[in-house]
Amino acid sequence: MDAIRIERLTKYYGTSRRRICGIEQVSLTVGQGEFFGFIGPNGAGKSTTIRTLLGLIFPSSGEAQVLGMDIRTEKEKILARTGYLPSEAMFYPGMRVRDVLKLSADLRGKDCRKEAARLCERLKLDHMLRVDELSFGNRKKVAIVCALQHEPELLILDEPTGGLDPLMQREFFEILRERNEAGTTVFLSSHILSEIQRNCTKAAIIREGHIIACDTVEALSRTNAKRITVHGKVDPGALDGVKDLQETPESCSFLYGGDMKALLGVLAAGEIRDLSISEPDLEEIFLHYYS
Repeated sequence: MDAIRIERLTKYYGTSRRRICGIEQVSLTVGQGEFFGFIGPNGAGKSTTIRTLLGLIFPSSGEAQVLGMDIRTEKEKILARTGYLPSEAMFYPGMRVRDVLKLSADLRGKDCRKEAARLCERLKLDHMLRVDELSFGNRKKVAIVCALQHEPELLILDEPTGGLDPLMQREFFEILRERNEAGTTVFLSSHILSEIQRNCTKAAIIREGHIIACDTVEALSRTNAKRITVHGKVDPGALDGVKDLQETPESCSFLYGGDMKALLGVLAAGEIRDLSISEPDLEEIFLHYYS
């Protein structure tokens, strides 16, 4: 059984006269036990996909199952076995952190005090503070504990590290890796490419509501595109397929996936003091797909 299976999922907003596409014909499979990345900039359709999977919004068409259960008819069962971390978390004012955590556990009918205390200690979160007094980063920590304390089979995390300082980000991903090694499926939505490259084994790239690539992170990083860096004078405008061009008076750098003979011809016609050709990282691959 797959942890997530999506088939031609579509969500439109608005009316037929002024219809806005959230996602369209999205198909995706996430296997049980995977650490899966969902990549795209703000507005690409990541949150719409997640909210549709969790039954927070209703799809316009298509099908999806989470942990083998239908998103339309088995929403409550899905939520009972899933931990969800939204990009922005809101809490009832006046409550203390411990009260928020208890409310979240009570809604699931579980005693999570032991795991909540362990997570609060690791994330350096004072459970006696009132949520009104918390910084954005500490509110995010509260949301993390709410999502993880009941030890769900599936974690769906939407831009989870916003507001966390680098040390807390490192601790957070260490917790996720521990959960994943114990069998938890992690679905990580992010526009931060380094998070995906360091932690995920497989990823999908979404653009304007459509999946444009899905493979292992290693395979996505393999492409015929190369990072060309030239010190001297050269005319990259004479080449087809140049992307992410960065120029200074003394040098230029660009991503190139075109004909290599054409590249050699342009380089030979220039005045080059130094040249490097390297494999792009995942962020550059992302630009390659998006440009």
